[in-house]
Parts: sequence; structure tokens; C-alpha cells
Amino acid sequence: MTLNLASYIDHTLLRPDATQEQVQKLCEEARAYNFAAVCVPPCYVKTAKEALGETPVKIASVIGFPLGYSLTDVKFFETHKALAHGANEIDMVINVAAFKSGHYAEVQEEIEQLSTLCHFKNAVLKVIVETALLTPEELVRICKMCAEANVDYVKTSTGFSSRGASVEDIRIMRETLPENIKIKASGGIKTKEFALELIVAGADRLGTSSGVALMAT
Repeated sequence: MTLNLASYIDHTLLRPDATQEQVQKLCEEARAYNFAAVCVPPCYVKTAKEALGETPVKIASVIGFPLGYSLTDVKFFETHKALAHGANEIDMVINVAAFKSGHYAEVQEEIEQLSTLCHFKNAVLKVIVETALLTPEELVRICKMCAEANVDYVKTSTGFSSRGASVEDIRIMRETLPENIKIKASGGIKTKEFALELIVAGADRLGTSSGVALMAT
């Protein structure tokens, strides 16, 4: 298939030992390849903002990452600070523990609060549901909850669980979500073949630390 693969890629560096110099290099690569966005830890949003300047590359940062069970007030404050520092996009991990406990109203309220905040600030909200920890039925349920909250993207994975995205995850998500809500596949995307399979299945963005390698193949 003919497509601009770079326009799908969120060039990602979320390792706990990521240095400022590595984040600066990540941003230089994103500018060179014209990736959709960089995805960096909250402490490096200012660094990314300075490195990217007025380029079209977006700045994404992660909230409640990687386990998701921070209190909603903490996630709200984290999001507020990330946006104030220059993030355009927020990748927030749902409270999987609350979801697994059947506390659906609590999870729904949290997603809605962050959706409202991001949209008030003209930012994009991507909700990480951690598909590795969900049954297919649970994945359908959380996708419907995200749709009700009017999020911008539902994202498969943090990359820190037992596995990342699968083609089947993406198919279930695309079949469940309305057309206006996009999908971000992330975790374990290391080959162009797999990246294209995910796009064909319905992914609109790819979160990967292998963006440069994907472009070279």
C-alpha cells in the first residue's frame, strides 16, 4: 500500500532512564522525518517544546503512566501542567484496577474530566486502555465508555505490560468505536510489516520507539 508512514508515527521515548539529551535527539529525528508527534515523559515536555519550536510535530506526554491507578485529581493536575508546559496531546492511562473492580462510573467520570480539560485547552486526548489486561468483552466496554466521553483516540498499550498492540485489538476497537474516534496502536511495533498490518486493521497512529528504523526499511 502507498501511504506516508511518517505521518502515522508518534516517535516515543518513555524509558525511566531517558535523558534530556536523548529527548533532544528524539525531537531532531521527529523534525527530520516529519513524524506526527513525539511522546515524552512529563518532565521533558518543556525540553521538547524548545527543541521543536514552531514545527508541525506535535508534543504528546503521558499521564498516570504506566499503571493508571493514580487518583483522578492527580491525573487532572498532571494533565494541566503538561498542557501548560507545551503539550498538544495527552496519552492518559485508565484506572485499570478500578475498571477490573467494576467501578465503571468512577472510570467514566475520570475519562470525561480529562476529555473536558483537554478540549477546553484545544488539546487531543488519547486514552490508553492496556489491552493486554482486558478480555475482548472488556475492550468493547471500555471503548464504548471512551466514545461516551468523546475522547479523540483510544490507545492500546503503555508498552510496559505483558504485550503491546495486536491486530485483533485494533479490529475490535475499530468495530466498536464510532468513526470520529481514532485509534493509536502502541507497544512492540518494530517492523514495517507489522506497522502496515495495524494500519490496515484501523490504526490511525502508531506509538513506537522504532520510528527511524521503520523509515529505513
